[in-house]
Amino acid sequence: MKKIIHYLLTHIRQDFTIKTYGLVTLFLIVCISFNYYVDLEDSIIDSYVGRPQRYLWYFLLYSFAYYGTIGILRITGQLAEKSLDKNFWVYSLFGMLVLSIEPEFSYSVGSYVSKLDNNLYYWNYKLAHELAPLVCTLIPLVLFYTYYRPRPETFYGLTTHKVDLKPYFIMWLIMIPPIIWASFQPDFLATYPTYRSPLPDEQLGLPKGILAFIYELAYGSAFVMTELIFRGFLVIGIAVIIGKEAILPMVVTYAFLHFGKPLGETIGAIFGGYILGVIALYSRNIWGGVAIHLGVAWLMEVAAWIQKGLK
Repeated sequence: MKKIIHYLLTHIRQDFTIKTYGLVTLFLIVCISFNYYVDLEDSIIDSYVGRPQRYLWYFLLYSFAYYGTIGILRITGQLAEKSLDKNFWVYSLFGMLVLSIEPEFSYSVGSYVSKLDNNLYYWNYKLAHELAPLVCTLIPLVLFYTYYRPRPETFYGLTTHKVDLKPYFIMWLIMIPPIIWASFQPDFLATYPTYRSPLPDEQLGLPKGILAFIYELAYGSAFVMTELIFRGFLVIGIAVIIGKEAILPMVVTYAFLHFGKPLGETIGAIFGGYILGVIALYSRNIWGGVAIHLGVAWLMEVAAWIQKGLK
Protein backbone atom coordinates (compact mmCIF):
# COMPACT_ATOMS: atom_id res chain seq x y z
CA MET A 1 0.00 0.00 0.00
CA LYS A 2 2.93 2.34 0.71
CA LYS A 3 4.08 1.91 -2.88
CA ILE A 4 0.70 2.98 -4.26
CA ILE A 5 0.55 6.01 -1.95
CA HIS A 6 4.08 6.91 -3.06
CA TYR A 7 3.02 6.71 -6.72
CA LEU A 8 0.02 8.96 -6.11
CA LEU A 9 1.86 11.56 -4.04
CA THR A 10 4.72 11.68 -6.53
CA HIS A 11 2.37 12.19 -9.46
CA ILE A 12 0.22 14.79 -7.72
CA ARG A 13 3.29 16.81 -6.74
CA GLN A 14 4.51 16.78 -10.34
CA ASP A 15 1.19 17.15 -12.12
CA PHE A 16 -1.37 19.00 -9.99
CA THR A 17 -2.25 22.61 -10.69
CA ILE A 18 -5.45 24.34 -9.59
CA LYS A 19 -6.05 25.71 -13.08
CA THR A 20 -5.70 22.41 -14.96
CA TYR A 21 -7.48 20.17 -12.50
CA GLY A 22 -10.17 22.78 -11.93
CA LEU A 23 -10.94 23.09 -15.64
CA VAL A 24 -10.93 19.31 -16.10
CA THR A 25 -13.32 18.98 -13.15
CA LEU A 26 -15.62 21.64 -14.62
CA PHE A 27 -15.49 19.88 -18.01
CA LEU A 28 -16.50 16.60 -16.34
CA ILE A 29 -19.32 18.21 -14.35
CA VAL A 30 -20.82 19.80 -17.47
CA CYS A 31 -20.49 16.63 -19.57
CA ILE A 32 -21.82 14.28 -16.90
CA SER A 33 -24.75 16.60 -16.13
CA PHE A 34 -25.62 16.85 -19.82
CA ASN A 35 -25.44 13.07 -20.30
CA TYR A 36 -27.74 12.23 -17.41
CA TYR A 37 -30.11 15.10 -18.22
CA VAL A 38 -30.72 14.10 -21.85
CA ASP A 39 -29.83 10.40 -21.33
CA LEU A 40 -27.30 10.73 -24.16
CA GLU A 41 -25.82 7.24 -24.10
CA ASP A 42 -28.95 5.20 -23.45
CA SER A 43 -31.66 7.12 -25.29
CA ILE A 44 -29.79 8.76 -28.17
CA ILE A 45 -26.66 6.77 -29.02
CA ASP A 46 -28.24 3.41 -28.25
CA SER A 47 -31.18 4.26 -30.50
CA TYR A 48 -28.77 3.37 -33.31
CA VAL A 49 -28.15 -0.15 -32.01
CA GLY A 50 -27.61 -2.51 -34.93
CA ARG A 51 -26.77 0.31 -37.32
CA PRO A 52 -23.34 1.52 -38.50
CA GLN A 53 -24.05 5.07 -37.28
CA ARG A 54 -23.48 3.81 -33.75
CA TYR A 55 -19.76 3.37 -34.48
CA LEU A 56 -19.56 7.04 -35.48
CA TRP A 57 -21.51 8.19 -32.42
CA TYR A 58 -19.13 6.41 -30.06
CA PHE A 59 -16.08 7.67 -31.95
CA LEU A 60 -17.36 11.24 -31.57
CA LEU A 61 -18.27 10.69 -27.91
CA TYR A 62 -14.87 9.35 -26.86
CA SER A 63 -12.98 11.75 -29.10
CA PHE A 64 -14.81 14.69 -27.53
CA ALA A 65 -13.82 13.46 -24.08
CA TYR A 66 -10.20 12.76 -24.98
CA TYR A 67 -9.37 15.74 -27.18
CA GLY A 68 -11.43 18.09 -25.03
CA THR A 69 -9.11 17.25 -22.15
CA ILE A 70 -6.06 17.56 -24.40
CA GLY A 71 -7.33 21.04 -25.28
CA ILE A 72 -7.50 21.96 -21.60
CA LEU A 73 -3.92 20.76 -21.10
CA ARG A 74 -2.84 22.94 -24.02
CA ILE A 75 -4.75 26.00 -22.76
CA THR A 76 -3.17 25.73 -19.31
CA GLY A 77 0.27 25.17 -20.79
CA GLN A 78 0.64 21.78 -19.16
CA LEU A 79 1.09 20.07 -22.53
CA ALA A 80 3.53 21.51 -25.05
CA GLU A 81 2.39 21.86 -28.66
CA LYS A 82 5.47 20.00 -29.86
CA SER A 83 4.27 16.91 -27.96
CA LEU A 84 1.25 16.68 -30.26
CA ASP A 85 3.20 15.30 -33.18
CA LYS A 86 2.26 12.70 -35.77
CA ASN A 87 2.90 9.83 -33.37
CA PHE A 88 0.48 11.30 -30.83
CA TRP A 89 -2.30 11.65 -33.39
CA VAL A 90 -1.77 8.15 -34.78
CA TYR A 91 -1.76 6.65 -31.28
CA SER A 92 -4.72 8.60 -29.93
CA LEU A 93 -6.93 8.28 -33.02
CA PHE A 94 -6.24 4.56 -33.12
CA GLY A 95 -7.23 4.33 -29.46
CA MET A 96 -10.49 6.21 -30.08
CA LEU A 97 -11.20 3.94 -33.04
CA VAL A 98 -10.72 0.78 -30.96
CA LEU A 99 -12.95 2.17 -28.21
CA SER A 100 -15.71 3.11 -30.66
CA ILE A 101 -15.81 -0.34 -32.25
CA GLU A 102 -16.43 -2.39 -29.10
CA PRO A 103 -20.06 -1.44 -28.13
CA GLU A 104 -21.67 -2.11 -31.52
CA PHE A 105 -19.33 -4.99 -32.38
CA SER A 106 -20.18 -6.77 -29.13
CA TYR A 107 -23.89 -6.28 -29.74
CA SER A 108 -23.67 -7.51 -33.35
CA VAL A 109 -21.65 -10.61 -32.44
CA GLY A 110 -23.98 -11.38 -29.55
CA SER A 111 -27.06 -10.98 -31.73
CA TYR A 112 -25.66 -13.23 -34.46
CA VAL A 113 -24.59 -15.99 -32.08
CA SER A 114 -27.88 -15.85 -30.16
CA LYS A 115 -29.80 -16.80 -33.32
CA LEU A 116 -27.95 -20.11 -33.61
CA ASP A 117 -30.18 -21.68 -30.96
CA ASN A 118 -33.51 -20.12 -29.95
CA ASN A 119 -33.61 -22.14 -26.73
CA LEU A 120 -30.31 -20.60 -25.62
CA TYR A 121 -30.92 -17.14 -27.05
CA TYR A 122 -30.12 -15.10 -23.95
CA TRP A 123 -27.22 -17.29 -22.78
CA ASN A 124 -25.53 -17.24 -26.19
CA TYR A 125 -26.01 -13.50 -26.52
CA LYS A 126 -24.55 -12.65 -23.11
CA LEU A 127 -21.58 -14.98 -23.48
CA ALA A 128 -20.69 -13.77 -26.99
CA HIS A 129 -21.24 -10.14 -25.97
CA GLU A 130 -18.75 -10.43 -23.09
CA LEU A 131 -16.13 -12.31 -25.13
CA ALA A 132 -16.30 -10.00 -28.17
CA PRO A 133 -13.82 -7.44 -26.72
CA LEU A 134 -11.13 -10.13 -26.88
CA VAL A 135 -11.44 -9.86 -30.66
CA CYS A 136 -12.09 -6.16 -31.24
CA THR A 137 -9.59 -4.92 -28.63
CA LEU A 138 -6.82 -7.48 -28.28
CA ILE A 139 -6.23 -8.19 -31.98
CA PRO A 140 -5.98 -4.52 -33.09
CA LEU A 141 -3.63 -3.71 -30.20
CA VAL A 142 -1.40 -6.70 -30.97
CA LEU A 143 -1.14 -5.58 -34.61
CA PHE A 144 -0.48 -1.97 -33.63
CA TYR A 145 2.21 -2.95 -31.12
CA THR A 146 3.84 -5.24 -33.68
CA TYR A 147 4.03 -2.80 -36.57
CA TYR A 148 4.05 0.75 -35.14
CA ARG A 149 6.91 2.63 -33.45
CA PRO A 150 7.55 4.10 -30.93
CA ARG A 151 6.19 1.62 -28.45
CA PRO A 152 6.65 0.77 -24.75
CA GLU A 153 9.05 -2.00 -23.71
CA THR A 154 6.21 -4.40 -22.89
CA PHE A 155 2.88 -5.05 -24.58
CA TYR A 156 1.04 -2.13 -22.96
CA GLY A 157 1.73 -3.30 -19.42
CA LEU A 158 0.97 -7.01 -19.87
CA THR A 159 4.16 -8.10 -18.14
CA THR A 160 4.81 -10.27 -15.09
CA HIS A 161 8.12 -8.56 -14.30
CA LYS A 162 8.20 -7.32 -10.68
CA VAL A 163 4.43 -7.54 -10.25
CA ASP A 164 3.29 -7.32 -6.61
CA LEU A 165 -0.46 -7.75 -6.11
CA LYS A 166 -0.55 -7.51 -2.28
CA PRO A 167 -1.25 -3.73 -2.16
CA TYR A 168 -4.16 -4.15 -4.56
CA PHE A 169 -5.73 -6.81 -2.38
CA ILE A 170 -5.84 -4.26 0.45
CA MET A 171 -7.50 -1.74 -1.87
CA TRP A 172 -10.03 -4.39 -2.84
CA LEU A 173 -10.87 -4.99 0.83
CA ILE A 174 -11.43 -1.26 1.30
CA MET A 175 -14.05 -1.37 -1.48
CA ILE A 176 -16.17 -4.05 0.20
CA PRO A 177 -18.18 -1.77 2.57
CA PRO A 178 -19.26 0.78 -0.08
CA ILE A 179 -20.23 -2.02 -2.47
CA ILE A 180 -22.33 -3.68 0.23
CA TRP A 181 -24.03 -0.31 0.83
CA ALA A 182 -24.55 0.19 -2.92
CA SER A 183 -26.15 -3.26 -3.24
CA PHE A 184 -29.16 -1.97 -1.30
CA GLN A 185 -29.76 0.88 -3.74
CA PRO A 186 -32.47 0.52 -6.44
CA ASP A 187 -30.29 1.80 -9.34
CA PHE A 188 -27.59 -0.73 -8.42
CA LEU A 189 -30.05 -3.64 -8.45
CA ALA A 190 -31.49 -2.33 -11.73
CA THR A 191 -28.04 -2.82 -13.31
CA TYR A 192 -26.57 -5.84 -11.48
CA PRO A 193 -26.12 -8.73 -11.70
CA THR A 194 -25.34 -8.38 -15.39
CA TYR A 195 -26.79 -11.85 -16.09
CA ARG A 196 -30.49 -11.76 -15.17
CA SER A 197 -32.16 -14.59 -17.07
CA PRO A 198 -32.38 -18.06 -15.48
CA LEU A 199 -29.24 -20.00 -16.37
CA PRO A 200 -29.93 -22.68 -19.05
CA ASP A 201 -28.90 -25.63 -16.89
CA GLU A 202 -31.51 -27.99 -18.30
CA GLN A 203 -30.65 -27.31 -21.95
CA LEU A 204 -26.89 -27.60 -21.42
CA GLY A 205 -26.97 -30.32 -18.80
CA LEU A 206 -24.69 -28.42 -16.42
CA PRO A 207 -25.29 -27.17 -12.85
CA LYS A 208 -26.29 -23.52 -12.53
CA GLY A 209 -23.18 -22.86 -10.47
CA ILE A 210 -20.91 -24.02 -13.30
CA LEU A 211 -22.81 -21.95 -15.85
CA ALA A 212 -22.65 -18.88 -13.62
CA PHE A 213 -18.89 -19.45 -13.26
CA ILE A 214 -18.46 -19.70 -17.04
CA TYR A 215 -20.41 -16.50 -17.57
CA GLU A 216 -18.49 -14.60 -14.89
CA LEU A 217 -15.17 -15.66 -16.47
CA ALA A 218 -16.37 -14.24 -19.80
CA TYR A 219 -17.62 -11.13 -18.00
CA GLY A 220 -14.21 -10.75 -16.35
CA SER A 221 -12.32 -11.04 -19.64
CA ALA A 222 -14.01 -7.84 -20.82
CA PHE A 223 -12.53 -5.99 -17.84
CA VAL A 224 -9.05 -7.23 -18.70
CA MET A 225 -9.52 -5.70 -22.14
CA THR A 226 -10.75 -2.48 -20.52
CA GLU A 227 -7.55 -2.25 -18.51
CA LEU A 228 -5.48 -3.06 -21.59
CA ILE A 229 -6.95 -0.25 -23.68
CA PHE A 230 -7.30 2.43 -20.97
CA ARG A 231 -4.38 1.88 -18.61
CA GLY A 232 -2.23 -0.04 -21.09
CA PHE A 233 -2.63 1.69 -24.43
CA LEU A 234 -3.89 5.15 -23.42
CA VAL A 235 -1.47 5.54 -20.49
CA ILE A 236 1.60 3.30 -20.84
CA GLY A 237 1.50 3.48 -24.65
CA ILE A 238 0.82 7.19 -25.12
CA ALA A 239 3.12 8.12 -22.22
CA VAL A 240 5.96 7.15 -24.56
CA ILE A 241 5.01 10.32 -26.46
CA ILE A 242 3.50 12.81 -23.96
CA GLY A 243 4.64 11.40 -20.61
CA LYS A 244 2.53 11.87 -17.49
CA GLU A 245 0.03 14.06 -19.37
CA ALA A 246 -1.47 10.83 -20.73
CA ILE A 247 -3.42 10.29 -17.50
CA LEU A 248 -6.07 13.05 -17.41
CA PRO A 249 -7.37 12.51 -20.99
CA MET A 250 -7.66 8.80 -20.20
CA VAL A 251 -9.56 9.52 -16.96
CA VAL A 252 -12.14 11.73 -18.67
CA THR A 253 -12.62 9.23 -21.50
CA TYR A 254 -12.97 6.45 -18.93
CA ALA A 255 -15.73 8.43 -17.22
CA PHE A 256 -17.54 8.72 -20.57
CA LEU A 257 -17.32 4.93 -20.91
CA HIS A 258 -19.63 4.69 -17.86
CA PHE A 259 -22.34 7.00 -19.17
CA GLY A 260 -24.82 4.13 -19.43
CA LYS A 261 -24.21 3.12 -15.80
CA PRO A 262 -25.63 4.54 -12.53
CA LEU A 263 -24.39 8.07 -11.76
CA GLY A 264 -22.48 6.94 -8.69
CA GLU A 265 -20.54 4.44 -10.76
CA THR A 266 -19.58 7.12 -13.29
CA ILE A 267 -18.31 9.40 -10.54
CA GLY A 268 -16.44 6.51 -8.93
CA ALA A 269 -14.84 5.74 -12.30
CA ILE A 270 -13.18 9.18 -12.29
CA PHE A 271 -11.33 8.52 -9.04
CA GLY A 272 -10.73 4.85 -9.81
CA GLY A 273 -9.48 5.63 -13.32
CA TYR A 274 -7.10 8.28 -11.97
CA ILE A 275 -5.63 5.96 -9.32
CA LEU A 276 -5.27 3.03 -11.70
CA GLY A 277 -3.77 5.30 -14.35
CA VAL A 278 -1.11 6.58 -11.96
CA ILE A 279 -0.33 3.03 -10.81
CA ALA A 280 0.05 1.86 -14.42
CA LEU A 281 2.25 4.82 -15.34
CA TYR A 282 4.72 4.28 -12.51
CA SER A 283 4.65 0.49 -12.23
CA ARG A 284 4.70 0.03 -16.03
CA ASN A 285 2.16 -2.80 -15.79
CA ILE A 286 -1.64 -3.10 -15.66
CA TRP A 287 -2.01 -6.15 -13.42
CA GLY A 288 -2.81 -4.07 -10.35
CA GLY A 289 -5.68 -2.49 -12.25
CA VAL A 290 -6.80 -5.88 -13.55
CA ALA A 291 -6.82 -7.29 -10.00
CA ILE A 292 -8.82 -4.38 -8.59
CA HIS A 293 -11.19 -4.15 -11.55
CA LEU A 294 -11.96 -7.86 -11.56
CA GLY A 295 -12.26 -8.01 -7.78
CA VAL A 296 -14.68 -5.09 -7.62
CA ALA A 297 -16.68 -6.24 -10.66
CA TRP A 298 -17.12 -9.76 -9.31
CA LEU A 299 -17.88 -8.46 -5.82
CA MET A 300 -20.66 -6.30 -7.30
CA GLU A 301 -22.01 -9.36 -9.10
CA VAL A 302 -21.95 -11.46 -5.92
CA ALA A 303 -23.59 -8.67 -3.88
CA ALA A 304 -26.39 -8.35 -6.44
CA TRP A 305 -26.84 -12.14 -6.66
CA ILE A 306 -27.23 -12.25 -2.86
CA GLN A 307 -29.67 -9.37 -2.83
CA LYS A 308 -31.77 -10.92 -5.58
CA GLY A 309 -31.73 -14.19 -3.72
CA LEU A 310 -32.97 -12.52 -0.56
CA LYS A 311 -36.04 -11.08 -2.29
